[in-house]
Amino acid sequence: MAIDQKKRLIKYNDKLFSCSTSVAMELIGGKWKSVILIYLVDGKKRYNELYKLISTITERTLSLQLKQLEEDGLITRKVFTKKPPLKVEYALTPFGESLAPVLTSIADWGEIVANEKGEVIE
Repeated sequence: MAIDQKKRLIKYNDKLFSCSTSVAMELIGGKWKSVILIYLVDGKKRYNELYKLISTITERTLSLQLKQLEEDGLITRKVFTKKPPLKVEYALTPFGESLAPVLTSIADWGEIVANEKGEVIE
């Protein structure tokens, strides 16, 4: 895909962006959003499952990021209340699923970097 190099503005969610990359990063940028999304690529997860998988995130940050991803239409939140304890599951929406190839490519590249230049601690 050729990148359009001319000056332009993109309006998305009442915000102005100068590049389509900026629009994408508005949705998945930051330290945690793409991490949460990559764990949901394989299927729905409960809050505690995500919290255990992402060992360096705080509960408050996870909660805030999940809320933002839901507001942006990338994930759904389903609450089961028929019997205690309360059960909440998160899953990718079709819009979120459209990110799977991109997230998988980024994760694959990150794995190469981790193996070649970092240290994997089990």
